[in-house]
Amino acid sequence: MAEDAYWIMELRAVVLRPDLERLGRFDPIRVRQRFLDAFIPAQTRAIVVGGDDVGVVTLRSEKDAVWLEHFYIDPSHQGKGIGNGVLSQILSSRSTDVHLRLNVLRGSAARRLYERHGFVLDHEDSIDVYLELPPREIAMQG
Repeated sequence: MAEDAYWIMELRAVVLRPDLERLGRFDPIRVRQRFLDAFIPAQTRAIVVGGDDVGVVTLRSEKDAVWLEHFYIDPSHQGKGIGNGVLSQILSSRSTDVHLRLNVLRGSAARRLYERHGFVLDHEDSIDVYLELPPREIAMQG
């Protein structure tokens, strides 16, 4: 997966660009460098449809939670239920005692996907919205 860093970095830049531009925060160098600085290949999986890599997702474990990060679907494959399917699979395979966390950019359409799966607002700032799925909520998924 380490050899995939550059295509994932480019996918991230493409996917985040509209929201970052809307927020006045798009910097083509920074959007790529932030990914490279945080990329952990062992925790990242490609999303494959019909033999093609169409997205990526990372699950990063911390002491008190698992962070769902770098969840990007190529724009040409968005709106086809791929993200919903991947998220459903992640939730159904997680232990019921796991606290799941993530953040999305303010105004991102992705927030609706997470909220449909039971994620709730933890806190937000001028750029990011932090969502969580407490352990008891995970047990009710499926």
